[in-house]
Amino acid sequence: MERLDKILSNLGYGSRKDIKTLVKKGFVKIDGEVVKDNSLQLDPEKSTIEVNGEEVFYRKYIYLMMNKPKDVVSATFDKYDETVIDLLDTDYVVFEPFPVGRLDKDTVGLLLITNDGELNHKLISPKWKVDKVYYAKIDKEVDEKDVEKFKKGIVIDDGYRCLPAKLNIISSSEEGSEIELTIQEGKFHQVKRMFEAVDKKVTYLRRIKFGPLSIDEGLEEGEYRELSEEEVDLLYEVVKK
Repeated sequence: MERLDKILSNLGYGSRKDIKTLVKKGFVKIDGEVVKDNSLQLDPEKSTIEVNGEEVFYRKYIYLMMNKPKDVVSATFDKYDETVIDLLDTDYVVFEPFPVGRLDKDTVGLLLITNDGELNHKLISPKWKVDKVYYAKIDKEVDEKDVEKFKKGIVIDDGYRCLPAKLNIISSSEEGSEIELTIQEGKFHQVKRMFEAVDKKVTYLRRIKFGPLSIDEGLEEGEYRELSEEEVDLLYEVVKK
């Protein structure tokens, strides 16, 4: 059960003060009956709510996939830089969503955004072993010795030993390499720090997969879309294991 004014405010119909005014003027109906109490408690999934003659589509959570662009911060707020939340329409911002984990400012690719806190926690916790797959360009040759080092767990600059990671070499030469890396953690600048630990530098980084979901190649950088019900179910399945 939730308060009527909270439900409508969360859905973008204005502040609680605005909702109170709507209710007083008789613009709000519950199950066909005009209501006059903005603090009315109801189950929005079982009751039909109308505002000014239009039925309200209620949902508690939103789930978005964004193709994160470069120079945008994976945060809900930042004093200096544009954030991924700044890129969203107000219809989504009212749900107070947050990015699932983070991508570095100069990293692009698949970023999930939701207000489902429990799912968010499980997707980013190493305990649940959810794969995150990255495509990267490296400034030097990557070889099988590196593959074995990543497999055993790279020790990064602060002494932390990363969980075993799967390094797949796409192409490699003295001029540089292209690789795919699968990890199950998300420490600060982790991919870059892992390669620095083997005396190499990441020159381009893009996340292409998060758990069971691959980046939607139809999304330009900075664009996003809602996940389908099937995609949301797949995310829940991967954290049930």
